[in-house]
Amino acid sequence: MIAAQGILTSRGGKTSHAAVVARGMGKTCVCGADELEVDLAGRKFTAPGGVTVSEGDVISIDGTSGVVYEGEVPVVASPVVEYFEHGRAGDADELVVAVDKLMRHADAERRLGVRANSDTGEDSARAVRFGAQGIGLTRTEHMFLGERRQLVERLILASGDDERQAALDALEPLQRGDFTEILEAMDGKPVTIRLIDPPLHEFLPDLTELSVKVALAENGAGEPGGASDKDRKLLEAVRRLHEQNPMLGLRGVRLGLVIPGLFAMQVRAIAHAAADRVKAGGDPQPEIMVPLVGAVQELEAAREEIEQVLADVWKETGSEVKTLIGTMIEVPRAAMTAGQIAQAAQFFSFGTNDLTQMGWGFSRDDVEGAFFSRYIDLGVFGVSPFETLDPDGIGRMVKIAVKEGRETRPDLKIGVCGEHGGDPDSVHFFHGAGLDYVSCSPFRVPVARLEAGRAAVLEAAAGSSDSR
Repeated sequence: MIAAQGILTSRGGKTSHAAVVARGMGKTCVCGADELEVDLAGRKFTAPGGVTVSEGDVISIDGTSGVVYEGEVPVVASPVVEYFEHGRAGDADELVVAVDKLMRHADAERRLGVRANSDTGEDSARAVRFGAQGIGLTRTEHMFLGERRQLVERLILASGDDERQAALDALEPLQRGDFTEILEAMDGKPVTIRLIDPPLHEFLPDLTELSVKVALAENGAGEPGGASDKDRKLLEAVRRLHEQNPMLGLRGVRLGLVIPGLFAMQVRAIAHAAADRVKAGGDPQPEIMVPLVGAVQELEAAREEIEQVLADVWKETGSEVKTLIGTMIEVPRAAMTAGQIAQAAQFFSFGTNDLTQMGWGFSRDDVEGAFFSRYIDLGVFGVSPFETLDPDGIGRMVKIAVKEGRETRPDLKIGVCGEHGGDPDSVHFFHGAGLDYVSCSPFRVPVARLEAGRAAVLEAAAGSSDSR
């Protein structure tokens, strides 16, 4: 996806993971064109009517209409996007001047802060240009892809403490560089960094493909040298870590508590990056977020290790940076026990993507293409709950968590970093629920700013009507 100019998939929908990541990258995406027949082996796909597109052919994707064209269609940059990128409206056309006036008014009226979800220094800088007041979510697992994936494999395959520590030591300076870039781009603004969240199997080869490769080699049917000792060790690790439902398995805080040194490595990298920025004259404001907490005991255990690592680094560097420690509220039990969890958390950030999945028992990557259209026809949904927050179910959990969390800790900072943070109707809900900020992909920041302003104006207007 990083290499691609645009994204086209035959599965999923506009709130599936591929669409969410594409949106965060600002890349055109059409997700869930289920009439496409994709032939992975032949490296081609067939569209309705028998049109075949092979690797190397050019297509054009319209992410607004969902239309996909054969061949290259000329495009021009949006003047509104250019305005947000460069922040100038002086001699622009009437549309850009109107947008500038409207955004200034919205910013003056809104109560909700608006942050961005960003995993790189480049995206963070763009988010600032689009008006973000900080980072609400940095997904550190995205930093372990590409060439770094081999280091994660080394971590998983480590046969003892020394090998595990060697892999962590190799990852730490890379993480430190990542965090330094983001803190520099967001200098003086809060940056919420989520510790690694997904299951470790995502960093390993596919179980079926690896099993076939090793089996063929052992039976003499594969290519000479087709499976190495490393492949066999990898297969053993993949089988050991394989889960029937990995998104409900060993991930998030559970990883940090089970894999020694993993969270500590990330926290050291964050602390050293912050110290580096202080030495450079910067004003870093990191916030460490522990994901997938369902019980206060999990957060207490993780927080104890985090605080010890921070103290060690501050002592080593002589630079103490105020660092909040909080959690992502994405497990229904966390929302229902928010009063307890707030004893150990200085902030909450609602991960509404997972909270919606677990609350409804839906997988956002599968159900949109499977039965959502039928549910909308039947009136079960007016709109996908992954697109606009479900106020009666998931929204009620949010309100309970806000109320009980602040009863325990009145100064609790509360935000949302799921994709709902950039949805207009959801922004209005979060304003009414009393959140401090919403966070969304950089390209949706202007929408969130506008809707946060509208929410404040509408609330004030309703108050005036009531007083009369």
